[in-house]
Amino acid sequence: MSDPTQRQVLSTRKVVFLVIAAAAPMGAMVGNVPLALTRTNGIGLPAAFVLAAVILLCFSEGYGAMNARVVNSGAFYTYIARAMGKPAGAAGAYAAFVGYTSMALGIGTAFGYFTHLVFAGLGLSVPWFVFTACGSALVGFLGYRSAELSVKVLGVLMVLEFAILIIFNIAVVGTKGVAAFPIDSFAPNQAFSSTLGIALLFALTSFIGFESAAIYGEESKNPERTVPRAMYISVASISAFYVITAWIIIGAAGGLKAPAMAESQLGDLVFTLAKDYGGEALYSATAVLLCTSILASYLALHNAASRYLFALGREQMMPRVFGGFHARHLRPHIASLTITAFTVLILGFMALLGVDPYTVIAAGFVGLGTRGIIFVQAITAVAVLMFFWKREDRSLWRGIIAPAIGALGLGAGFILATLNYPTLTGSDSAWVNLVPLLLPLVAIIGVFVSLRQRQSNPEAYANFAASVLRTSKEESSTHAHTG
Repeated sequence: MSDPTQRQVLSTRKVVFLVIAAAAPMGAMVGNVPLALTRTNGIGLPAAFVLAAVILLCFSEGYGAMNARVVNSGAFYTYIARAMGKPAGAAGAYAAFVGYTSMALGIGTAFGYFTHLVFAGLGLSVPWFVFTACGSALVGFLGYRSAELSVKVLGVLMVLEFAILIIFNIAVVGTKGVAAFPIDSFAPNQAFSSTLGIALLFALTSFIGFESAAIYGEESKNPERTVPRAMYISVASISAFYVITAWIIIGAAGGLKAPAMAESQLGDLVFTLAKDYGGEALYSATAVLLCTSILASYLALHNAASRYLFALGREQMMPRVFGGFHARHLRPHIASLTITAFTVLILGFMALLGVDPYTVIAAGFVGLGTRGIIFVQAITAVAVLMFFWKREDRSLWRGIIAPAIGALGLGAGFILATLNYPTLTGSDSAWVNLVPLLLPLVAIIGVFVSLRQRQSNPEAYANFAASVLRTSKEESSTHAHTG
């Protein structure tokens, strides 16, 4: 493996690109907003996005405080291990790996499905799995090459999807004026209705990917500053964009009438509104950029999954071969190639069986991935709280209050995702709705592997999720840079 210092090439801006691409703003607006409106039968979604932003900013505040105190590679499982023990850290690492891998599988399938629909609209009938195979090949190539190349591709795609949604927002505001911002969205009877929990679930789902900043610590310049900054910037920028755009979509759809329109249009809601307010050109651009947005998210999630596999291989929680690092491209190339091969094998097998790509494959994998990632976020927030609870040198806000808010909010999100799993996936398939049972099984496997390693390889166990505490002077210096 090359010298780690040679791999610290990602600036805050580049990590932000990777993180926002994973969240896929275009996909969130086109896919989640209509579903949230139909499932809640209300227009309080912008308020739910505000609440989700508060929860995640509090989580980021606690993460930043622990990041200033604990020196480690950056992945969340190292914080869990520090505060709750190595077996708990292994459970978190396995859950995160399965979460990101599942998300990559689901988003890769969604890319093929939606691209198939776009081409079908042009009169070209190409099977979804052909586009998924092409997307997997491109993502596999970019995953094998340097992080710089991935950042350049993701940066271009991210700018384009933001640009088209901003054009849509301007077109609606130009036509409707202040009516584009229906005040009813923040009225108590809408914002705090009985379906607030469902709206919050969709809001939190739309942010999935922001936490991936932590796994780029080893490839970042000054990770103690880069990672917390990237998380803050990502959450703040995504939340502001989500609140405004969701609010305008609701205004464009008629305010209080928006749920009825979403019920009739479903996934075509934003496309229909784009055509109504921006004409055929805006409609076509939105359709194309939805596909590129999903592709960008697929690449970012593939990168996240491969880095977890690399870390687990390096720390001997999985076969050590996965911990290999390319000497020239400076990437976890074996882990990346493994994720690509696994994707092709699983999705190819399901395609041969004729499994529905949208209601079964994408719904099942994205649903499992969402629960896995929210679970790790919630446990990490609890770990931060436990770490600072008895420390006299803690900040009351950053060490106790903020992580407590994050833990409660994310814990509620995980429970909601479990209790409302069919709502989250939008599928009535019995096989899809049995998927949540996999997550506790995966966590148990992580604990078992950790305990087995403690018996068979004590040295590797001692080095797993290794971290050291900074001195008070070092912590103060780091906080000054990140605060």
